[in-house]
Amino acid sequence: MLFLTRKVGESVIINDKIEITVIEVRGKSAKLGFTFPPEASVLRKEIHERIMRENVAAAGGDADLLGDAVEDPD
Repeated sequence: MLFLTRKVGESVIINDKIEITVIEVRGKSAKLGFTFPPEASVLRKEIHERIMRENVAAAGGDADLLGDAVEDPD
């Protein structure tokens, strides 16, 4: 995992296509702004994990295997 320190108004660029800007910091919360191409998908992690579990269940697979894959993708 990469850790970066950014101040309000500063950004990071990912793959020349995704820009993440720190908009505001209050206490322990940071508000981030994202600029990304329309074909990119952005989901909160907990929503992504729920969708993946539902897809595995709908396909008749084992949702426990998904949990292992999410925690350790290698």
